[in-house]
Amino acid sequence: MDNSLESKINFHTRKWVKPEDLNPNRSLFGGRLLQWIDEEAVIYAIVQLENTRVVTKFISEINFIQAPREGDIIEIGIVATNFGRTSLTMRCEVRNMLTRAPILSIEKLVFVNLHADGQPAPHGKTAISYVRDRLVVRPMQLTGASNLADSEAAENGTARQLG
Repeated sequence: MDNSLESKINFHTRKWVKPEDLNPNRSLFGGRLLQWIDEEAVIYAIVQLENTRVVTKFISEINFIQAPREGDIIEIGIVATNFGRTSLTMRCEVRNMLTRAPILSIEKLVFVNLHADGQPAPHGKTAISYVRDRLVVRPMQLTGASNLADSEAAENGTARQLG
């Protein structure tokens, strides 16, 4: 693992374990949890690589530590650990949101960046980036209260009366 790239895992996705997510043992079905992880990881890869054409290539050994039960709220955390030429490698941890008890860990998930033709494509990324750092923020310019009133009137379909 490249520790210079890896940062602290952020837990952005939360899931509530409901009756339809349970296996016959009344704990979270492992396949459901893997579905949630794959979805979270591909969204993370899409954001990092700035391309919606990303596919799961490899998932390493999955370490189920503790089985969540109905009513538990779990958190899924993902962090990029390596940027290849056409791939992105990540690590995943899942924990109970309230107790912080570990539920699952996956050391390596690999996603591949694709060109429109479905073939692997170089992505040119070398480090984790955040959407907020890529957004161009343009300051809003108001020239007076009348412009604000005119804007509100236009949105509401009413016109200001002159005179």
